Amino acid sequence: MKLLNLRNTLFFIIITSLFTSCQGQKIVNTQVKLSIDARVDSLMKLMTLDEKIGQLNLPSAGQITTGQATNSDIGSKIEKGLVGGLFNIKSAESINEIQKIAIEKSRLKIPLLFGMDVIHGYQTTFPIPLGLSSSWNMDLIEKTARIAAQEASADGINWTFSPMVDISRDPRWGRVSEGSGEDVYLGGKIAEAMVKGYQGDDLSLNNTIMACVKHFALYGASEAGRDYNTVDMSRIRMYNEYLPPYKAAVDAGVGSVMASFNEIDGIPATGNKWLLTDLLRKDWGFDGFVVTDYTGINEMVAHGMGNLQEVSAMALKAGSNMDMVGEGFLTTLKKSLEEGKVSMDDIDNAVRLILTAKYKLGLFDNPYMYSDINRAKKEVFTDKNRNFARKASAESMVLLKNENQVLPLKKSGTIALVGPLANTAVNMAGTWSVATIQEKSIPLLEGLKTVVGNKATILYAKGSNLHHDLEMEKRVTMFGKEIPRDGRSDKELLDEAIEISSKADVIVAAVGEGAESSGESSSVTNLQLPQVQKDLLKALLKTGKPVVMVLFTGRPLAIVEEHKTVPAILNVWFPGSEAGLAISDVLFGAVNPSGKLTATFPMNVGQVPIFYNHKNTGRPIGNKEGKFEKFRSNYLDVKNEPLYPFGYGLSYTTFEYGDLQLSTKEISFSDILNASVTVTNTGNYDGEEVVQLYIRDKVGSVTRPVKELKGFKKIALKKGESKTVNFTISVEDLKFYNSNLEFIAEPGEFEIGIASSSDFEFKHSFILKK
Repeated sequence: MKLLNLRNTLFFIIITSLFTSCQGQKIVNTQVKLSIDARVDSLMKLMTLDEKIGQLNLPSAGQITTGQATNSDIGSKIEKGLVGGLFNIKSAESINEIQKIAIEKSRLKIPLLFGMDVIHGYQTTFPIPLGLSSSWNMDLIEKTARIAAQEASADGINWTFSPMVDISRDPRWGRVSEGSGEDVYLGGKIAEAMVKGYQGDDLSLNNTIMACVKHFALYGASEAGRDYNTVDMSRIRMYNEYLPPYKAAVDAGVGSVMASFNEIDGIPATGNKWLLTDLLRKDWGFDGFVVTDYTGINEMVAHGMGNLQEVSAMALKAGSNMDMVGEGFLTTLKKSLEEGKVSMDDIDNAVRLILTAKYKLGLFDNPYMYSDINRAKKEVFTDKNRNFARKASAESMVLLKNENQVLPLKKSGTIALVGPLANTAVNMAGTWSVATIQEKSIPLLEGLKTVVGNKATILYAKGSNLHHDLEMEKRVTMFGKEIPRDGRSDKELLDEAIEISSKADVIVAAVGEGAESSGESSSVTNLQLPQVQKDLLKALLKTGKPVVMVLFTGRPLAIVEEHKTVPAILNVWFPGSEAGLAISDVLFGAVNPSGKLTATFPMNVGQVPIFYNHKNTGRPIGNKEGKFEKFRSNYLDVKNEPLYPFGYGLSYTTFEYGDLQLSTKEISFSDILNASVTVTNTGNYDGEEVVQLYIRDKVGSVTRPVKELKGFKKIALKKGESKTVNFTISVEDLKFYNSNLEFIAEPGEFEIGIASSSDFEFKHSFILKK
């Protein structure tokens, strides 16, 4: 009888597969197509306990290359059904070979997931996420994710550990480079765009990949800006200031969620039932699966939550479904089941979620749909994708200063290019560029020469090393991103730079951080430029020639001295594979910079954490100039205001804002308020402007921020052109979480403003009536 049931179930699965696939094309027939739930249930009836636990195991396969898979330890585990997915492996050939082991040699032929950190592009690499967010262009951001999905899927990947939507107000934290800055509203819009870009409208298509929103939750608020550190905050702050971008990703249909390393209310996220089950599933309705971060379960031992068996059981019961690398599930869940520490339902629930994701991706219908070698040759790192990366990079750059209109440069005369980041292709993509062929990235020197051609002379000197200290330099240029030191002394490098600069009409100084100065495990306590680079800039300024500082960075920096002394500063972040061309486009005015900061730049590290939408104290500063006042909430040695505020960014042209117009001064809970402003391009160049809407709830049942971003629009204006920009405000835009964690709007007065950055004073208000 058991044999008969087994054969009937196998026949059920085979017939279902035949009806739902035909040469990779799904047949739409609602009468014969079985639901995913029914297919999963049927398959699970065939699975042994070991095979079920195996689906929850996600090892890294970075060491496997083509020809090694079958004989590897992972290969033997795949044959036994003890692996649910792999990550850190790329190329259609390698992935095809490994998938064959699962399909041809394992008992139930369950296909594998293949994941990778496709963070800001695949081989075609876009600016780091913090840079992309500075474009404030949701269509552009969505398209970068779409291109990344097309390239990654062509090379065998069907799952990305992105987007990272952690809100961070602390630039000491290296992973600020991977997120979208400090604002919860903008962060939610970008989360939605990224999920849509990766997953499209149909995950079963072979050019979409499953997204994984991370790190759930609150990771960007780690104490002291130190990675993996403790996070402790009130629930009301969580709900209002940190959780919404994760929820935006869930609402957008994200297929998976990654648990964060930090603890929440004293319990690590990986084993936090309130977070992963009560909030994520019950309150938000998430129906995908949760994967741990790298060895996240094992690390709960160091947190003091028990031994590996205990924390593995805790994680499973809390809502973690897939164990990345640690093999805590693989090695302990069977024993925990025998001892009653987990139930069969706990295991089955996790397995069901993993299998469902594989069905949604179309892997059961065609396990090799992401392993088309010919497609990879045609669709990865194409000219079309690279051209779009060049556009995205240029649009992400932020002009911080342009005294006496030094920029844009003229394509004439002699230009001195100086600096440790001027000719290093491998540093252009920045952190988390694991699929990038770093040597193919275009450095600034090559970009300048290409764009200028024979119209101007380009002279180059390195000028300085990245750091005085070789060991420090190695830390920030890891993973094949070293900048060779040629053995000359700091003085010899500097003398060469001064010599070529004396022959130039203008100096372009390429300075800043190394590619791995930011990113995971890259926390710092000093936000200034390295001293050797500060010395270089001082020497260049002494030549009397105009200096343009091209700043490479993965975080907000405290560049007060440079702001005071350098005539022009262009923040280029880490622009990606087309860096040199995109920077040159902006420097010479082919592209008018339109980026706006999404993270506040502090005056010094002592101001950190610093962000625009803070709350007032009972003793705020009483003067608008930021002057010191005793017995007020201020510093003795520096003003409260930042160096560059959230939303800030200059253009080669100028924009004038007219008076704010409101359709009414009072609205009810069912009304819509229209707010508009006319923006005019009053300068000499065509340009783009990010028009930003801010609101302040003046009186609340709980204290409210001094400003909150509630809308933005990016507009293009020809020289002399005017446009009226309209925003609609409903009661939904006025809601917040109160002390009972109820999402409500309260009647009262609201201030409103439309401006070019967060640095403005409210002049208008309206009333929300009861």
